[in-house]
Amino acid sequence: MKRREFILALGGAAASIPLAARAQQATLPAIGFLHSGSRDAFSRPLAAFHQGLAEAGFVEGHSVAIEYRWAENRYDRLPALAAELVSRGVNVIATPGSTPAALAAKAAAAEIPLVFLIGNDPVKLGLVASLNAPGGKVTGVSFLINSLEAKKLEVMHELVPAVSTIGVLLNPKNPIVDGQLKDVQDAARKLGLKIVALNAGNEADIDTAFATLAEQRAGALLVTADPALTSWRDRMIALAARDGVPTVYHLREFTDAGGLLSYGTSLSDGYRQVALYVGRILKGAKPADLPVIQPTKFELVINLKTAKTLGLEVPAKMLALADEVIE
Repeated sequence: MKRREFILALGGAAASIPLAARAQQATLPAIGFLHSGSRDAFSRPLAAFHQGLAEAGFVEGHSVAIEYRWAENRYDRLPALAAELVSRGVNVIATPGSTPAALAAKAAAAEIPLVFLIGNDPVKLGLVASLNAPGGKVTGVSFLINSLEAKKLEVMHELVPAVSTIGVLLNPKNPIVDGQLKDVQDAARKLGLKIVALNAGNEADIDTAFATLAEQRAGALLVTADPALTSWRDRMIALAARDGVPTVYHLREFTDAGGLLSYGTSLSDGYRQVALYVGRILKGAKPADLPVIQPTKFELVINLKTAKTLGLEVPAKMLALADEVIE
């Protein structure tokens, strides 16, 4: 073979390698991953999602492809992002940790299997027919953490019984915000507490909310369950420390990062459960045959170091009931 022909043949062979790789990638089953938050804020539970996929026998880039769509806390972007995943021809859509994303995905992809992780009742939202028999092409994990808002208020009241006015931080862009506020208000009436509702639809609103908290002389704060609020946890924790505000959250990620108190379920375990269901669907299972998973364990986590900084003495009974005390 002449030198020129050899070089051309070599170049052709080299060029065919990425084409072959791309062809192989195109044959892999594809997961559409839709989230209302940002990747950086949810890196830890995302790792748990990949762990769940591995347990189900799927590794990204080798046996499955994943199309990620992050709304960066702009919930109005979710319908368009869901439509993009549909146009990409994904085999299943996962919406872990986001009710707005789950609703957008179902609206855009009626014929594509959907696995959600949400904090409230999927039956009331119209996502499934029932928990035991979801029906259709939708199933997932229901934390019911939004129904725990009242319990969080009780826990905070137990910690600071002398406080009569408590702020409640909500995201007005969350479709379930009215229900969250009502649950807290109902619980507050039973406990004889006054509630100050504070809205935060973007990160800048967090500063305004804390300023209002001080103006209203609220002695504590409850942060409701919401993906965007979770994304802004570092800012909330910093402001709560600056202003000396005892605050209760819905995920242990907050207390791990320096927050005072959290009561809820494991976010990472929820992501892992979503991935396991996604894996079963990719192997042929029907969503209608997969009951909605509900957690059986709720964890109370107390950051004792933060409590001491705030000058709070945690009751011995509460410490005994805590699943973990961070010292």
